[in-house]
This record gives sequence, C-alpha cells and structure tokens, in this order.
Amino acid sequence: MESPSRDTATRIVETLRAAGHDAWLVGGCVRDLLMGAEPADYDVATSARPDAIKALFAHTVLVGEAFGVVIVVEDDCHYEVATFRADGEYEDGRRPSHVEFTDAAHDVARRDFTVNGLLMDPRSGEIVDHVGGRRDIRDRVIRAIGVPSERFAEDHLRMLRAVRFASSLSFEIDAATFDAIRGGVDAIARISPERVREELTKLLTRAGARRGLELLSESGLLRVVLPEVEAMHGVEQPPQFHPEGDVWEHTCRMIAMLPREPDAALAWGVLLHDVGKPPTRVEDADGVRFYGHAQRGVEMATEIMRRLRFSNDEIELVAALVGAHMRFMPVRKMRPNKLKRFLRMDRFDLHLELHRLDCASSHGKLDNYEYCVAKLEELDEEQLKPPPLLTGHDLIAMGFEPGPLFREILEAVEDAQLDGEIDSAEAARQLVLSRWRSERR
Repeated sequence: MESPSRDTATRIVETLRAAGHDAWLVGGCVRDLLMGAEPADYDVATSARPDAIKALFAHTVLVGEAFGVVIVVEDDCHYEVATFRADGEYEDGRRPSHVEFTDAAHDVARRDFTVNGLLMDPRSGEIVDHVGGRRDIRDRVIRAIGVPSERFAEDHLRMLRAVRFASSLSFEIDAATFDAIRGGVDAIARISPERVREELTKLLTRAGARRGLELLSESGLLRVVLPEVEAMHGVEQPPQFHPEGDVWEHTCRMIAMLPREPDAALAWGVLLHDVGKPPTRVEDADGVRFYGHAQRGVEMATEIMRRLRFSNDEIELVAALVGAHMRFMPVRKMRPNKLKRFLRMDRFDLHLELHRLDCASSHGKLDNYEYCVAKLEELDEEQLKPPPLLTGHDLIAMGFEPGPLFREILEAVEDAQLDGEIDSAEAARQLVLSRWRSERR
C-alpha cells in the first residue's frame, strides 16, 4: 500500500479552492515539511462543509460529520479533510460537546501545540502562522496554543502527546506548558486505556524514547499511567552485574539502545523485563537478590497490558519475553534437546535482541548472545524441529491407551532425537518399549 503523497494532498487542496473554498495543509505534515522530514500523513483544513467535500471527491468516508471531518480516499490512501471549526465546551476531557464552523484563524487557535498550528499552501509553500509555530520550530520548543491548562483540560491526552512530540523531535517543552502538565497529571486517568496505550507505544518505538520515558517521570505522568515502571527508581542492583546503576537507569539505557522503529513487542518487553525487581528485591548475606523476579514480572506485565487493553496475542508475546529473559544465563550448559527447544521458541529473534540489549546496557558481556547466534547459524530448521519419529497413532498401534502418558512418551522421544541418540522410528519404538512396556494395555 502506498503512503500518502504531497502531490495528491496538493490536488485535494486545489480541487477545494477551484470550487470556491479556502483550503490549506495543516498540522503535523506542515511541521514535518518545514523540518525537512517526510510526513506520515497529510491533513487538510478548509472552509468547505462536509456535504461540499463529499460532493467534490469520488471516494469519501464520513468519520465525524458533527465535527466536520471527512476522509478523502485517493489511491487507497486516506487524507483527512476537516472544516474550519471552533470547539465548544469539553465535558469528558476528550472531545467538545459541539463545534461551530468558522475561519482558519479560529481553527488553528483550538489546536494543541503551536508547531501543529501552521497552515501551508502546498503548491507555493506559503505559510500562514497565527500562533507562533514557525518561531517554536526554529527554537525547537513544544508550546501549548493559548493557555496550557485550558488546552489540557479540553483533551487530557495532549499531556502525553506533548511528551511524545518533545522526545521524538528532540524539542524542549515550554516551561509554562510543562508546569500545566505537572499540575494536571491525575486527569490522564480519565482517558481511555486504548488511547493511552497508543501514545505510549508511539513514544517507545520512535526516536528519543529514553528522553520520552524520562519526561514522563519528571512530569508525573508515569506515576499515573505506569506506576510499576516509576517504582524502578532507586532500586539498586549488584554492581558486579549492573555497574550502570539502579533498575531505572538500566531500563532507560536499554530503551535508548532499541533499534530504529523497533517491533512494539520488543519495546514493551524491554520496558517491562525487570518490572518484577522492585517488589522482589531482598538483601541477605549474599548481597542484593531479586528472587523470582522474572516470574513476578510476567504477572505484572500481564496485568499492565490487560489494563491498557492490549490484545491477548500481544500480552502473550510480551509476557514470554519478560519470563524468558533470564533463561540465557545457562545456555552454554544446556543439553542439545533443551538448547534446540530454546532456540526454536516463537519469535526467538525478539528474545535474542532483548538479551543483547540487556547485556550491552549492563555488564557488556555478550558471550551467551554470540553462542546463540552461532548455534542458529549452525543448525538448520530440520535440526531444530525435526519431523516426529512417532505419533499418538503409533503409540496406539503399539498397545498404549490414549491419555496423559502420551505427552510424556512423545516428549522423551523427541528429547532423544534432538540429543542425537535416535534417528529412526524403529529406534524410537525400542526406546519406548524399554521404558514403558509395562504401561501397555
């Protein structure tokens, strides 16, 4: 599927203008173009009402007629075309109770941040700036339009968006805007978990993720949306394994080392891999220990992700990453069958990358990582998961009664196969009879 293009957005603007309407590119696409970046999408603001927009374009989707929003579909790409509007009172911290259609100046005045409040003529590049956005792009500042506390009272999610924009763009947050976030953090709890999840995932998978995490903490937002992660502060670790410092610093370093545009499951796995450490930390005669922190982390990560309304598949994958991150420690001592089962885990590429980041951000020893990489290069798919030598049908033919014993037998047969002890169906039958002959009916 093609990405939205400036050429198509330009045609949409010019089609609206040719019909007698005022129309401009608006929002993040203008900001990105001024910064020399390719926008992920293009939005258009216009004086045309929804009915007029629908009449001008062959393929449209009405997503918010009451708010004047129409999606124009061109070449399977979506372009949001919205009527200039001024918002009424916000009653739920998310959307206005009503809107009034108005002009361009009033439209940008109700938007979130100055850097997102610019209008552009896509053909000439002319910029119309009613809110000081060009100055703030030049000075690399995220500043709320108008009174910051009012902007955040209208839509509480804007507090998270301020942090995300600042981190991904490497901008500073204006002092008054940051103070308003600090003063309003508790309101973020009123936002739907799905919207919070989306913002956090964007923050974790885009540039500047470490700074975004730090800004979440400094603003107080982290305490509300992810208190279990905030609890990592000051949780000291054994210096021989973690010379970098506490659990918070270790996690931040891993987040900073994530590859460009990482898999979201990897990013969340990194964030939560040590979430079980704060509640399991003990000091005894042997020093600082975190007994059972991986399993406790699985429980906590599952609870967090359910709270944020992740899908069951997403929860299962991240929980697996959290639960298995300590299993690399004995990898070079594993028997062949155990090693091969380990290497063929679902999405082992993510497990391996999390382990690499875990080591690189702490003691720096990559021996186990390199061992696994070498084994993956050495072993082909059939060696890791060879065709079974016996099945349940074979066991029935040998006189065994179907039941829980089947799993025990078939796993033992596969273990012997993976260890190289047997390589034929006949050898497998002899193994089974030598151990379980008395269990036959």
